[in-house]
This record gives sequence, C-alpha cells and structure tokens, in this order.
Amino acid sequence: MLQRIQTIYILLALLLSTLLAFRVPFWLSEEGAGLYLKDFFQSGELVYLVIPILFILSALLSLVALFLFRQRLKQIICNRLNIAINFLLLGIVVYGLLNLPGENQFSEKGIGVFIPIAVIVFLVLANKAILRDEKLVKSVDRLR
Repeated sequence: MLQRIQTIYILLALLLSTLLAFRVPFWLSEEGAGLYLKDFFQSGELVYLVIPILFILSALLSLVALFLFRQRLKQIICNRLNIAINFLLLGIVVYGLLNLPGENQFSEKGIGVFIPIAVIVFLVLANKAILRDEKLVKSVDRLR
C-alpha cells in the first residue's frame, strides 16, 4: 500500500486538508490577527460555515480513497469527487475573499487560500498513477 506513489499523493492531500488547513491562517486583518479555519465555525454567515465543512469532507474522502487501494476504479471515482469538492471549495474561498469587508484598507491573504489548489494537484497526480497501474494490470492480464 505505502510503496505506491499514488498512496503518497493521497496521503499528502489528506494531510493538507486536515493538519495544514486548520493550522495556517486564511487571511490576515489589518491588525495582523490571523483568521483560521476554526474561526469560521463562529461566523454567522453560511458561506464561511461551509468552508471548514468542505475541508473535513475532502479529508474524509481522501481517507476513504487511501484505503481503497485494492479497488483502483473506486479509488479514481473517489478522487474525482474529491477534486470536484476542492474546486467548489476554491470557488467559495475566492468568493469569500472578494467579499471581505474593508478590502480598501490593508489586508493580506494567507497561505490557506492555496490549500485547495495543492490538494487538487496531488489528487490529479494520484489519479494519473492509478490509471498507469490499471493499464499495467490490464496488459498483464492480456498476456495470460
């Protein structure tokens, strides 16, 4: 399981969706205080409440895909669904950034905004490696 490169890619996507997403700030206010993912749960707006829920859902899908290593086609489907969720998450985060109050003053975007992009890249790389394995297995079955 761990000797395959797609497992490493999926594990990196899982770590990005869980550990790093809750540890780095998404954006900084003009006072320098960081807004973290756990702070979105206290927000009253639905847009900001959906962001941590989608990160948790992405992490759960990565975990499921990690244990589907014997069923490659189901693993690909799970990764594609996770990619779609991360695109949705990226759109919601960009929408939230564009509607930040006080954008005319100084504010900085944190590294947390780029986490969905990195997760998408790792999942695409994992899907390419899974398809390569599937092609190899089919070619060996033809030789029998």
